[in-house]
Amino acid sequence: MTKETIQEQVKLIKDKREFLVGLLEKPDLGILRIDVKQALEELDELITNFEQVFPENL
Repeated sequence: MTKETIQEQVKLIKDKREFLVGLLEKPDLGILRIDVKQALEELDELITNFEQVFPENL
C-alpha cells in the first residue's frame, strides 16, 4: 500500500465520521450507542495516529 493510498483511505474515513456523529444524536439508538461511541473513539485514534505519522497532511 502506498502513502497516497493510505492518505486517500484516511480522508474517506474522516468524511464518514460525521455519519457516526449523527447516529449518536438519534434518541432511539438504544444499546447500539455503545458500539457507535466505541467506533468513533477508534476512528479518532486512527486519525490522530495518521496525523502524527504524516504531519504534512494537516
